[in-house]
Amino acid sequence: MIDLRAVRADPDRVRVAQAKRGASPDVVDELLAADERRRATISDFERLRAEQKALGKQIPRAQDEQRQTLLVTAKQLAAQVKAAEAEQGEAELAFRSLLSGIANIAAEEAPAGGEDDYVVREQIGTPRDFTAEGFEPRDHLALGRLLGAIDVERGAKVSGARFYFLTGVGAQLELALVTMAMDWAVATGFTAMIPPALVKPRAMEGTGFLGQAAADVYSLPEDELYLVGTSEVALAAYHSDEILDATTLPRRYVGFSPCYRREAGSYGKDTRGIFRVHWFDKVEMFTYTTLEDAAAEHERLLGWEKEWLDGLELAYRVIDTAAGDLGLSAVRKFDCEAWIPSQGRYRELTSTSNCTDFQTRRLDTRGRFDDGIKPLATLNGTLMSVPRTIVALFETHQQADGSVLVPAPLRPYLGGREVLEPVGS
Repeated sequence: MIDLRAVRADPDRVRVAQAKRGASPDVVDELLAADERRRATISDFERLRAEQKALGKQIPRAQDEQRQTLLVTAKQLAAQVKAAEAEQGEAELAFRSLLSGIANIAAEEAPAGGEDDYVVREQIGTPRDFTAEGFEPRDHLALGRLLGAIDVERGAKVSGARFYFLTGVGAQLELALVTMAMDWAVATGFTAMIPPALVKPRAMEGTGFLGQAAADVYSLPEDELYLVGTSEVALAAYHSDEILDATTLPRRYVGFSPCYRREAGSYGKDTRGIFRVHWFDKVEMFTYTTLEDAAAEHERLLGWEKEWLDGLELAYRVIDTAAGDLGLSAVRKFDCEAWIPSQGRYRELTSTSNCTDFQTRRLDTRGRFDDGIKPLATLNGTLMSVPRTIVALFETHQQADGSVLVPAPLRPYLGGREVLEPVGS
């Protein structure tokens, strides 16, 4: 959640940030009014409680008639204390509901607007000109069938729409990509993690995924557990209710986990193949650091994502995501979008977000510094989403006969294989 002191000190800044996201700035005034009411009810309760305690000390010393009068007053005061306590509880709930619903304060550098209002920061590589090469590129699903790598028909039969099997070389490719990504991240300085894919409600609430994103979350109500849509959730909750020594920062983790998303609101979008699915595996980078270093760490995470994509020999661009498309927790987000030949456009492959202290305030993760104990910053960055990476690799490196060239850094993880050949060729 955002720092309440920042709202009190500079409400106009928060109003501007809300408007930048396309949200109503009125919620800031509602929050300030709720905060004032909350503090007033606390004051009223404490005043009445003090009177009750003082009266309680007088009663044992009072004589008969005075004692009876004090007892009547005590009864009335007890009712007032009870009512004040209930009002304080209601005011606190209303205040907390408003505070938790306000998105993190978008960075001044983040573009204003919604999904289509991003700014392109840079473009790396040149998309292949298949016309000049003399053949029409196949899409990843056609290539996956030729290679015996993807089976969406049986995925739908077994689990429903937007599920799939990776078969043969497709399964081998996932294992190779995941191993390569984890090796690469560990060599870069990350600690390898395999976090749980089921988490308690607090982990989801603490990371901001039970607000505007709740419709996209799978849940198990009987067990009070949620299926994560990203290992960011478990990694953010890993140090919840802890105070970390500032000398150990930054702490960098890389998690591999299955991810589950309802894809609410995406009906009819990307229904062909495995680009947008309900389950996929992902390698996620996650950092705990200081608020002062968060922006610089954000650039570092982006740099590592770019190095990864360069190694896969993909053409891609980096966009600065508009404020209205940041999600609840982030102040700024960069997406790396790979060129997908069959679609003739760039599509998101990786993403990195700076969440400052939004998640750590909710999860009570703090740092011990020379000048006291303070909230930390968290950042996350997708190093690799398996299905989308396979889509980009197949379509970018395909040959006219349906074979696919393997990028050089990936070859050792596939037993030295340089080309994925169509089945039966």
